[in-house]
Amino acid sequence: MAEPLRIAIAGLGTVGAGVVRLIETNGELIARRAGRKIEIVAVSARDRHRDRGLDLKGIAWEDDMTAMAARDDVDVVVELVGGADGPALTLARGSLAAGKGFVTANKAMIAHHGIELAGAAEKAGAALKFEAAVAGGIPVVKGLREGAAANALDTIYGVLNGTANYILSTMEETGADFGATLEDAQRLGYAEADPTFDIEGVDAAHKLAILASIAFGTRLDFDSVACEGISRVRAADIRRADTLGYVVRLVGSAEIDRSNGEVALLQQVRPCLVPKSHPLAHVTGPTNAVVAQGNFSGRLLFQGAGAGDGPTASAVVADLIDIARGDVGAPFSVPSDELAPMPAAEAGHHTGQTYIRFTVADRPGVLAEITAAMRDAGVSIESLIQNGRAKDGGEVLVAMVTHEGPQGHVAKAVDLLSGSESLTEPPLVMQIIED
Repeated sequence: MAEPLRIAIAGLGTVGAGVVRLIETNGELIARRAGRKIEIVAVSARDRHRDRGLDLKGIAWEDDMTAMAARDDVDVVVELVGGADGPALTLARGSLAAGKGFVTANKAMIAHHGIELAGAAEKAGAALKFEAAVAGGIPVVKGLREGAAANALDTIYGVLNGTANYILSTMEETGADFGATLEDAQRLGYAEADPTFDIEGVDAAHKLAILASIAFGTRLDFDSVACEGISRVRAADIRRADTLGYVVRLVGSAEIDRSNGEVALLQQVRPCLVPKSHPLAHVTGPTNAVVAQGNFSGRLLFQGAGAGDGPTASAVVADLIDIARGDVGAPFSVPSDELAPMPAAEAGHHTGQTYIRFTVADRPGVLAEITAAMRDAGVSIESLIQNGRAKDGGEVLVAMVTHEGPQGHVAKAVDLLSGSESLTEPPLVMQIIED
């Protein structure tokens, strides 16, 4: 058997500790599959004295994790600290410059600096792997980069954030509203104390930008991802969706748009109505799922645990096994200098059906005002629901589903209603996913 692959791990939190336990538990199996043993030679974390339930005897400790990049006894550095910049990025740059392989679960860093790091890895002939950065234990990066490599892909979309999905599917199950469900998710550990990145779609946007680059061979463009979260979704929206045959999911989607006479890339993260017959409708709790459409393979579905120590550690070690086998390929499927920049598409050109919920004052003329705005914007209404009347002249919810048409027409109608005294808050707009 070949010499061991010697690794250093920065970060011994939930995932880092999971990597140590996985290598310890499945070490012999991993060695047989990798063709060589994977050996941990150094670690780094904020608190040297914290009891993590790990046996770290014989493993060197680095108080400064960036020093790992300079160690002569390290072949691969594993970064599990997080953060788009700061020490994590310094460690990545230093490791690749030293010709060491680099494995990370850091979606923010890859989304913002992935092309730079891929170029550094290719120049040094070193591996850059980030399977764990997208959808936890689901091998979607490998699936797209290798399994679907022969296919032309025009669309990729999915449920990319477990916290948001847990909240929405729990609202669906219990009938509770968003605020109460978020509090329960935080208490149970499914949501962070500051859940902003999860519930406002930023985490999903990081992952989507990475997947789009791999799927389409384009340069990473996180800044062009249009992002809207789930904090405005009410229990009433969940119930109305159910009545209409849909569930609500936070969906990240990227597609090649040719509707305006040029090839452009449309990237969006937003709550959507998903038909109950669609695979994404059955993705509940903290699960992730990604759908890709290949021109020869057809629909591909990747589904599984999107976070957690075991699934994420599994993805990290799978990357290490690939490196141990000698897999040093282009991180984004094609060399970084061949990744084509693509202009951002205008969402308004995209066509489809839309769900719109208005929160309005209960008084005469409100529906007429709304329908007039729809008419003037060229939006055709398929159905309209108003349940009951408010007490004491309070607010009521009015929901409608449009016929298929451009998103831009819906945006124009919403703009026409901006500032209306009839509306007590801005309308909630959710696209409807086709089956």
